[in-house]
Amino acid sequence: MPVEIRSLRAADRAAWQELWTDYLTFYASSVNDAVYDTTFARLLGDDPQDFNGLIATVDGTPVGLTHYLFHRHNWKIENVCYLQDLYAAPSVRGQGVGRALIESVYSAADAAGAPTVYWLTQAGNSTARKLYDRVADCTDFIKYQRAS
Repeated sequence: MPVEIRSLRAADRAAWQELWTDYLTFYASSVNDAVYDTTFARLLGDDPQDFNGLIATVDGTPVGLTHYLFHRHNWKIENVCYLQDLYAAPSVRGQGVGRALIESVYSAADAAGAPTVYWLTQAGNSTARKLYDRVADCTDFIKYQRAS
């Protein structure tokens, strides 16, 4: 199954929103329409501080996405790359879509001179973690965030 990975385009809006909604639903989350609008506009924008978006297609049909960001890091001179969202539709899981998206982010990081690409996932996300364990090193960091 040949997978094409390319940058998001304005014409991808409906497919992107459907895929991102499925991703958010997987994590028991949702956002309002203003967040969809703002996020998509930022993904298409040219501000280097905004996220970048890639979409995976098979036979022209969108089947996956990723969003990633370059940012400064106090322990490195170069920017690092944070891969925030990664999603492959259930119908294509295990067929190389997730790997192709991650490798495309790795390529973008290499081109930008970013020595590190990192991401987070839930401990119980065993399906995705099987892939992640093949393409990355699992660290021992634990995430904390401000209490509500």
